[in-house]
Amino acid sequence: MAVYVGARERSRLLPRRPAPRPAEVAAPLAARRRQRTAVRAGRRSSRVGLALGGIAIAFILALFSLAQTIRVSATSYDIDQLIYARDRMTADQQQVRSDISRLGSEPAIRKQAFDLGMSQLGDPLVVAAR
Repeated sequence: MAVYVGARERSRLLPRRPAPRPAEVAAPLAARRRQRTAVRAGRRSSRVGLALGGIAIAFILALFSLAQTIRVSATSYDIDQLIYARDRMTADQQQVRSDISRLGSEPAIRKQAFDLGMSQLGDPLVVAAR
């Protein structure tokens, strides 16, 4: 921290006005100190940097929007695939039920028995009770 000769700590409650200077010395200093620090140092704010920052932010927001859109469409595609698989399994289930009911009927069982070399039974034999 630099300490200047004659420098005093400012009161926080009542800030003091600087002591008046002679007119010939005060005029050039006052004009120079009225400018902002960045202007005095030769660093002026550039609109190009602000424009590039705006473009970068817009680009990031566009990428975020694109990522969300892709995620939604991928989810939609997955849902469509699941619906298609469910419909296919429902059709397979219906086919199996149809096969079971067809193969469980009497004509189907008789045909399978004939194919295996069995013949039809004759008249039933009734045995009297004792």
